[in-house]
Amino acid sequence: MPESGSRGNVRLALILGALSAFGPITTDLYLPALPAAAANLGASQPAIQATLTACLIGLALGQVFVGPLSDSIGRRRPMIAGMALFILSSLLCAVAPSVYLLDAARLLQGLAGAAGIVLSLAIVRDLYSGVAAARMIAMLMAVGGVAPIVAPLAGAQLLRVMDWRGLFVILGVLGIALLAIALVFVPETLGAADRRPVGWGSVAGGFVSLAKDRRFVALTLTGGLAFAAMFAYISTSAFVFQEHYGYSETAFSVVFAANALGLLASNLTGGRLVGRVPAASLVSAGLGGMLVGSVATLAALAADSAPLVIAALFVTVSSLGLAMPTTAALALEDHGALAGTASAALGSARFVLGGIAALFAGIGGDPVVLGVSMVVCAAGAAAAFVVAKRTPTAAR
Repeated sequence: MPESGSRGNVRLALILGALSAFGPITTDLYLPALPAAAANLGASQPAIQATLTACLIGLALGQVFVGPLSDSIGRRRPMIAGMALFILSSLLCAVAPSVYLLDAARLLQGLAGAAGIVLSLAIVRDLYSGVAAARMIAMLMAVGGVAPIVAPLAGAQLLRVMDWRGLFVILGVLGIALLAIALVFVPETLGAADRRPVGWGSVAGGFVSLAKDRRFVALTLTGGLAFAAMFAYISTSAFVFQEHYGYSETAFSVVFAANALGLLASNLTGGRLVGRVPAASLVSAGLGGMLVGSVATLAALAADSAPLVIAALFVTVSSLGLAMPTTAALALEDHGALAGTASAALGSARFVLGGIAALFAGIGGDPVVLGVSMVVCAAGAAAAFVVAKRTPTAAR
């Protein structure tokens, strides 16, 4: 169990937030280098963006495997194994001689990095429920939200002294540090009496149980499509700002970090409002802001106005912080006995849908396609949440 009092909660959130930051770290540190990597490997924009998609697919598939496994053997061993594999795959990315081999290495990197993401949520659900769980998830996402602020800025500065391959060496070093954190600070939170039987039948049964819960499915789609709207922006923004609008790597990273700062602020705000404001109201406000911001982004891209694009993206990305933590907490609330499997379903849906959105957003190299992708994803998330609100809570 966590230490009593807010100090213990904050320390746990810092640790789990750092471990769950594999997603933004593995994508955002690399973002300023996408154009340079494409030139070095002789790859097109869609081809180099596919390296992001490969990583997302790995993150999704890895969670589907690690989440149910952790329900059977506990949280600690899968997390440590995932950290170790992440270090190895990062070094493989650094020496990849072609974009196709880089795709393969990024897929492996995603598979490995999935452990920190899915198990952090599962550990929170092991230890907390209700409002306390929602607050902890918001704190965890706020800590993880520092990565999108720091990573692109750090990536742009590191590119002054190294090429894009060096960034993957840095990721390997970060993996070593996070492995040390996991070894020293992450306890086993799933007791032997609470573990599920090992076997594919048990795994399949868990996913089937979740699939039959219409509310869980709707909430999973809500969070997944909201994340996809943001990842369409993440995967395409370097090309939009650096190649279309002529921003430098540093200027782009500042714009990206400003949006990430808005996301961090809304995560913290949402965490403070949980328990004071109805959860559905927080999610609705976040999704409403995303939809308005996405439509404004599409209009700004069509008008070819960089300042308006920046403002509209800030609204879109910042609004996500109100919706995502509460959506995750609502989805996990009814499935404590399947915390790892449920976390895997939530996480894999985010990354699968995000990968698909990233592919569509890069079609033709036209910035307007980014706006269209974001509007479609934000509207889909809002529609899914309407279904979730109309579906009764599962009996516990």
